[in-house]
Amino acid sequence: MPARPYVSGHFQLVLDGVDAGLLKSVEGGGAAAEVISEMVSSSLIAKKHLGPISYSPFVMEFALPTTADLSNWINASWSGKAIARNGAVVQADQNLVAQSQREFSQALITETTFPALEGGSKQAAYLRLTLAPELTRTAKASGKLSAKTGQKTWLASNFKVSIDGLDCTRISKVDSFTVKQTAVAGELGQRRLPQRQPGRLEFPNLTITLAEVSAKSWFDWFETFVIKGDNGEAAEKSGSIVLLGANLTEELLRIDLFNVGIFSIGQDRAEASSDKVATVSARLYCERMELTAGAAPKAIVRAARAPRRTPSRARASAGAGLKARGRVSARRKRGRL
Repeated sequence: MPARPYVSGHFQLVLDGVDAGLLKSVEGGGAAAEVISEMVSSSLIAKKHLGPISYSPFVMEFALPTTADLSNWINASWSGKAIARNGAVVQADQNLVAQSQREFSQALITETTFPALEGGSKQAAYLRLTLAPELTRTAKASGKLSAKTGQKTWLASNFKVSIDGLDCTRISKVDSFTVKQTAVAGELGQRRLPQRQPGRLEFPNLTITLAEVSAKSWFDWFETFVIKGDNGEAAEKSGSIVLLGANLTEELLRIDLFNVGIFSIGQDRAEASSDKVATVSARLYCERMELTAGAAPKAIVRAARAPRRTPSRARASAGAGLKARGRVSARRKRGRL
């Protein structure tokens, strides 16, 4: 009996045999050979044959926040300590029963894209990762995916921006941004497939929109940093972008910003007789970023209670007190006699 078709209901990323979370979408990871054409002197028709094999990158979207293992892998790449990892993308049906998997080996993270953060948005937001593998293959899968992923729903409106010395209380939007790292293919004579090595890291510029009424400190920094030319390393700032939980206090993911400088600021388009809040957009460069999973909850320290006395001890203490008072009374009577 021929196999029945199934609807692709769920995808799961597995890294080194460990579940790294469910995916919203995934594409790529296929293999293709280059076709080479060569002219032969005795013929007007080109001779064709296959050349090197290449594997397309995986592009996948995750619900935020990511697992701690995935966050650590991303941050290792951002820190210049990129790690090539093996894994698989498992495809399951609507009942979470695994049907097939695309296995990959020695994959490097080449792009990490964060969605636009915008106050008032009610849309769920997703992190997009691009992985460059050395090798992929499709295999049969078995078992069932875990329905409980431990991932929390995150909205694009739940965020907080902090930059040293700037008023960040009325920031309404941070445009989408992507951290990139090249994967350099090293051709080795004894290997048919190229070996990938991490290359240059590129951190993006940031575009931040805020209410004009709170932009004075931003314009002052621009005046000093750009117009007056006081833009040495000591004048650069540090900051952070924090993704918050539904209660707007729990940190789900933190992006720390280092060596931040401003290079543009201006009023956004406005229309006459409009009830839209007047805003400005500032553009910042950032030399380096670090990614950290949500902070662990602080331990609650309680004051130690005084130990309770057991009933036997209490009775013993009371008895000792009565005996002592009896001896004092006897001495007093003898003194009066």
